[in-house]
Amino acid sequence: MSRQIIEGKQSGETVTIPFSFLSHLATGETISSASTTATVYSGTDASPSAIISGAASISGSTVSQKITAGTEGVTYLLLCSATTSTGQILKISGYLVIVS
Repeated sequence: MSRQIIEGKQSGETVTIPFSFLSHLATGETISSASTTATVYSGTDASPSAIISGAASISGSTVSQKITAGTEGVTYLLLCSATTSTGQILKISGYLVIVS
């Protein structure tokens, strides 16, 4: 599993976070499906999955996920999973902090 740096966001913002799988794909291999989950890494949020807005979208080797709201002071662990045309299951994670 790879990790990427995700810039913090304010609770009132809605942002799209891209996850690039380019370096994990072989020549000709594509992303067939993808999903993103959110859990609390630190702080308190009874429903962390609520920050995930809609389904992940795939464009070439990048999976994008819209993130909305969130609880100020909470650090979320985002995990993007992609299944490829060759059956690989690839994962990229990152920490998202909700700032004031």
